[in-house]
Amino acid sequence: MLNVDNVFLVGPMGSGKSAVGRQLARELGLWFVDSDAELEARTGVDIPTIFETEGEPGFRARERDLIDELTRRTDVVLATGGGAVIDPDTRGRLRARGRVVYLRTSVDQQLARTRRSNHRPLLRTADPRATLERLMQQRVPLYEEVADLVVETDGRKVRTVSAEIIRRLAAGRDA
Repeated sequence: MLNVDNVFLVGPMGSGKSAVGRQLARELGLWFVDSDAELEARTGVDIPTIFETEGEPGFRARERDLIDELTRRTDVVLATGGGAVIDPDTRGRLRARGRVVYLRTSVDQQLARTRRSNHRPLLRTADPRATLERLMQQRVPLYEEVADLVVETDGRKVRTVSAEIIRRLAAGRDA
């Protein structure tokens, strides 16, 4: 039997955190929460609007406070935003309050998965590939630092990724 109170998913946009998180929560019998969706529900506006009105620093402060609250819950699978790991306090809370799974994906896969989305303010640029490459360079070391497990998602089905996470958590295998 898997003895895990909380599972926190980290990784870049388009890595599958929300889809894998929903599946993982179903299979484990835990609650699923997406921090971005929760923030939108609480503020009544979408993430791009928060970015427009408060800038990235305002969004990151809201995200930090929300993740602090959400990680205090038990029996939850939490999909974090791609930049949540930027904050050192958030990284510490994630590590201390659950098992952290880094969903690793390539820039090519991110582009394929996000190309139709107008809901990602950091990709509202003339060169989304360059933006994603820059973000990966900055954030990969932070994802790796906080992760208990690293799971590849490129070209893989949600159920397959979820099954691997469950198997590795049950076996106690670290990243």
